[in-house]
Amino acid sequence: MLTPDTSFTLVLGGGGMKGLAHVGVLQALVERGLRPSHIVGSSIGALVGTAWASGVGVAKLRDLAVTVRRRDIFRVAHADMALKRMSSPALFRREPLEELIESVLGDVRFSQLDPPVVVNTVDVNSGMQVFWGLKGLDDVPVGDAVFASCALPGYLPPRDIRGRYYVDGAVVDNMPVGVARVFGSELVVAVDISASSALREDTQEEGFARVFARATEIAMNALLEQRLKRWTTPPLFYVHPRVEHIGLFEFDRLRELVDEGYRATSAALARPDLWPAPGASGVYPRRSVIVRVQRERCIGCGACLVHAPPGMFVLDPQGKAVVTSPEQVWDPADGAFIRHCPTYAITARPEERRSSRSDA
Repeated sequence: MLTPDTSFTLVLGGGGMKGLAHVGVLQALVERGLRPSHIVGSSIGALVGTAWASGVGVAKLRDLAVTVRRRDIFRVAHADMALKRMSSPALFRREPLEELIESVLGDVRFSQLDPPVVVNTVDVNSGMQVFWGLKGLDDVPVGDAVFASCALPGYLPPRDIRGRYYVDGAVVDNMPVGVARVFGSELVVAVDISASSALREDTQEEGFARVFARATEIAMNALLEQRLKRWTTPPLFYVHPRVEHIGLFEFDRLRELVDEGYRATSAALARPDLWPAPGASGVYPRRSVIVRVQRERCIGCGACLVHAPPGMFVLDPQGKAVVTSPEQVWDPADGAFIRHCPTYAITARPEERRSSRSDA
């Protein structure tokens, strides 16, 4: 269980405006006297994390989060697009986000942040992932690193830092839990606000920017799933605010985002039985589920054999998929194969539901 004495690293993933859920996450932690020893932030997670570590209180962060407007971040770069056309560096101008970051962070340096914060970026020319705030990478203005971490390619221009150009670290790792190993923490608490598992309708009708944003979400989540599957130590507790139904750049549900971050974190902290015990490894929380295939829906395409762990599914003599071990214990990295079934024939239900039916 997470206690005030636990040394833990808080990882705040990226996700556009959905990242304002991180404000609610911090509120839930602060109310319980739970203070991370380090913070790792990607994109808006970097902005929220550095703002809090620089001394901006949770109450002020909430006020800022629910009052931010679209024009405070996104203003179309009409001049660049008209003059440079396809050579325009980005769809939106850099000045609004620069001004917002300046108003929140000022000229704060990494050495002034308490707790220490690491900001996730990528060198757009070399592909190198660079974590500003680590030793030897902590002598640049925090605002520059945060802008770079928020610079989703195509939307905002890359940031020049020391003569190199950096963009959003989500390009290679939207929730960079691996860097937490540098700090030797007992536990990693990772907050994921991605959304690729949510079914959307009519994305193709909403323009190229929405299509690109959706494709970016899918790619980021696929990379995260692979990283979580390989995770061992320190133990990682995964918090997933239910914001997947909200788009990356929606501004009319900001209070809902903050409140959901608070709800999800409070609910997790209220269940000490779900947290890893001392000396544990892997990803938590874990749950017992029953996996089933609806035969009437199965078309025998074999997608489950491609995406599930080897041997979990086989095809019977009629060409229908069969689960070899229906009773499973899953962590948050498991079960992604369900959404890859083209006929939605695979389901997973909590094991206790089956028990309650049999007792009835």
